[in-house]
Amino acid sequence: MKEIKSENKNLNWYLAEARKNGQAIGHFNFATEDVLRGIVEASRDAGAPAVMVGTSEGEANFMGMKEASALVRAMREDFNYPVFLNADHYKSFEKCKEAVDAGYDSIIIDASKLPNEENIALTKQVVDYCRSVNPEISVEGELGYLRGSSEVQQKIEISSADYSKPEEVADFISRTGVDRMAIVFGNIHGIVTEQEEKLDIEHFSKIVSTEPRPYYVLHGASGLKDEDVSASIRAGITNVHFNTELRVAYRNAIDKAFHDNPNETTPYKYLGPAVEEVKKLVSQKISVFMGK
Repeated sequence: MKEIKSENKNLNWYLAEARKNGQAIGHFNFATEDVLRGIVEASRDAGAPAVMVGTSEGEANFMGMKEASALVRAMREDFNYPVFLNADHYKSFEKCKEAVDAGYDSIIIDASKLPNEENIALTKQVVDYCRSVNPEISVEGELGYLRGSSEVQQKIEISSADYSKPEEVADFISRTGVDRMAIVFGNIHGIVTEQEEKLDIEHFSKIVSTEPRPYYVLHGASGLKDEDVSASIRAGITNVHFNTELRVAYRNAIDKAFHDNPNETTPYKYLGPAVEEVKKLVSQKISVFMGK
């Protein structure tokens, strides 16, 4: 893991400050410029010290990695605000390398579905490449089986057998040198409509006490109660991912705009209200992350 220098305010610096203050840095996905702008504006206006914005492989394929990187750079300059671009759940070394070469600030190499030794080897390969290109890049690995997908689902079977194991997390960190660690302790991707999501904070606390070094990341926070997210931050989470709730808010607002004005053809007139809904949601989540 890379040592943090106080004068160098990269992503790891902000994560270190968040951990010190018992807070978390938010991570929100985007696939269009209007959503990105809404996320950045809302985060800044809500008083967040910084924000992470991410593109999944699908989102990056839709808008282009270089284009996403250029947009983030432009908004970072326009708003004079710390915005960090993350490659979210990239599955191969080749895709991670492409993101690094395009100028991404952060990489999540998600090899969690591979056998443990293969996961470690691939993650270490990505870490080594990032360090060789730009030591400022923050790298995240993942261990455990995070079920679901970034959409609305009825029910997802959750088993403690899927949870990240404390001793395996410690071994993973020692052998890969990642900065951030995505773990599973009851969280799932997406939103479920026929069950209640519940985090196992006690299990997560065991992971932190066994291996306290990395910045722990909560994925799949959409659908969780605010009090569960707050409890996870108090227990040691320093980075929280929201995606599905933003997609739903954006989509529903566009549907309403077309329903109210079926003949409207001017994009900003039906996209504008959708971005406002995204901003409201981001602002509310930021208040949770900051303990307000």
